[in-house]
Amino acid sequence: MKYTTLGNTGLIVSRLSFGAMTFGSDPSMPTIYKVSDEEARKMIDTSLAAGINFFDTADGYAGGQSEVMLGRLLANRRHEVVIATKVGFRNGAPITQSGLSRRHILYSCDQSLKRLGTDYIDLYIVHREDPVTPLEETLATLDGLVKSGKVRYIGFSNWSVWKSALAWQMQRDNGWTTFCNGQMNYTLVGRDVEYDVVPFMQQAGIGMTVWGPLAGGFLSGKYTRENLKEEGNRLSGFDIIPFDKEKGFVLVDRMKEIAAAHNATAAQISLAWLLTKPVVSSVIIGASKVPQLEDNLKAAAIELSSAEVELLDSLTAPGPLYPHWFNHNLADPQHVAAGLIK
Repeated sequence: MKYTTLGNTGLIVSRLSFGAMTFGSDPSMPTIYKVSDEEARKMIDTSLAAGINFFDTADGYAGGQSEVMLGRLLANRRHEVVIATKVGFRNGAPITQSGLSRRHILYSCDQSLKRLGTDYIDLYIVHREDPVTPLEETLATLDGLVKSGKVRYIGFSNWSVWKSALAWQMQRDNGWTTFCNGQMNYTLVGRDVEYDVVPFMQQAGIGMTVWGPLAGGFLSGKYTRENLKEEGNRLSGFDIIPFDKEKGFVLVDRMKEIAAAHNATAAQISLAWLLTKPVVSSVIIGASKVPQLEDNLKAAAIELSSAEVELLDSLTAPGPLYPHWFNHNLADPQHVAAGLIK
């Protein structure tokens, strides 16, 4: 396993991290929440043996079951691992039990600590935007949690770039703890973050952790046009990532060609490609079965050539958005000629 620091902190994390979203059972999403205690134990043991020290969960996964199971399975290794959990999604019937208000964050943090069986959270992540709560309230509360010792580091997930950039500047201006992590969706079939999120995070020294790196399993190559929506498939019950499936099938075929040269799988190539991106600190791999996890773990050892990375980049290049196309098309010709702008 390879390791790096999370953003501009001294927190050392494995380049591949384990996501416990599938732990537990819940009839609301049976294609996601379906991993038993025994299978979960096997996957945690496999991850630890492979050198993973970074584990991700959330209070909203399977009604808190994921946190309970992960905390119990890591209890004997707590001092060796980094645990991230999240707050923001609804976790109870009362109207107050959702969002990023001071009340809900403080309540949720205490509940997560109990479920995880620990007295501190390494990385506490705001899971979604809250259009109701003032940003100052959210950020001041997070800073208070760090100062209290209940939380070590803080991050955001699924935030728009304007809000995350504004928040980061407000944190700096007020002397509050700054975000060191952004957990975002980033895949070969979904490179939206490259427009603005990635440049902001690199400028701010924020490390990205990637969720859904295989686009719900699509980039594993296990799906066909015929079985895509079969009952039991993850994408049949949790198809939330929008992308052109037909272009995706064409891409997977090309990825399999690259994989063959490495004696690897399409999934491993997808993960290895993400690990070449400087902004990415760690890629979260989740699984519902041990063989899936073992296959994904092998991605850490794959070294893609520059030509292979360039090929994958060109095959999946996102179309230009305004004002990016304007600034690119009207760039100073002399700067381009001098290699200052690519």
